[in-house]
Amino acid sequence: MPAYGRLPSCQFLEIQNHYFLIDCGEAAQIQLMKYDLYLHRIDHIFISHLHGDHYLGLMGLLFTLHLNRRTTDLHLYSHIGLDEIILTHLKYSRSALNFKIIFHTLTPDTREIIFEDKQLTVETIPLSHKINCSGFLFREKEKPRRIDKTTLPEGLSPLQLIALKNGDDVLDGEGNVLYKNNEFTLPPRRSRSYAYCSDTQYHEVMVQQISQVDVLYHEATFMEEDKIKAIETMHSTAAQAATIAKMADVGKLVIGHFSARYKDLHPVWNEAKEIFPNTYLAQEGETFTLPE
Repeated sequence: MPAYGRLPSCQFLEIQNHYFLIDCGEAAQIQLMKYDLYLHRIDHIFISHLHGDHYLGLMGLLFTLHLNRRTTDLHLYSHIGLDEIILTHLKYSRSALNFKIIFHTLTPDTREIIFEDKQLTVETIPLSHKINCSGFLFREKEKPRRIDKTTLPEGLSPLQLIALKNGDDVLDGEGNVLYKNNEFTLPPRRSRSYAYCSDTQYHEVMVQQISQVDVLYHEATFMEEDKIKAIETMHSTAAQAATIAKMADVGKLVIGHFSARYKDLHPVWNEAKEIFPNTYLAQEGETFTLPE
């Protein structure tokens, strides 16, 4: 629950002009406006599970988009039931949104690709919680090679430039090589990855799937001193989150979803850093940027 200025789960993710929302706890739309994020460019919202602290901000956001005359489709990804929740709200408020909602139902305990285009994929991460719960793995696909402007000959046609960017040699009409690709291009920029693992007990099964991701967000509701409570509620401790990060050899760990019993988060942070030093706290307004 909200405590000490900390709010329920919601993350805004930008990748190559895609704008995703991951979970949508209370006050999500207020925070989006506060930090001047691209509220109206969000086309895909991923809800990890149907505990209120992960979706109760959704109706407010939907109505704000409606009042601001949104007309483009909005895709919602969730375990079964979110459609019924939203339709009940709309029914009893006698409301009809200006835009179409497209519901995508997640399959429990299953790893599946739920979004894909030319640039990236989004895949579910099966988690272990009191109800059906999925994390989300965002991966950029291999990027095209880059034109080396310092070596590029003059007079190339648009089709020849496209061929070079696609990694092909430029040929003449008879199939002879005019320009070798590796002489006029640079390697592609690196592809980045992000894994979001919301509410879950310690769950080593995920390690193989999230291996070597650039950034892992993992819940750390409790400290080891409250491990019994973590087991009872099917949550993780900071040490357990760090252990998963270490086993998966990730680049950076971000921990969040802290219990209201902890006013000072430094002990939680230190517990994780003792196992995985490159650990950060998920705090309101914090921005993490991955260079290409």
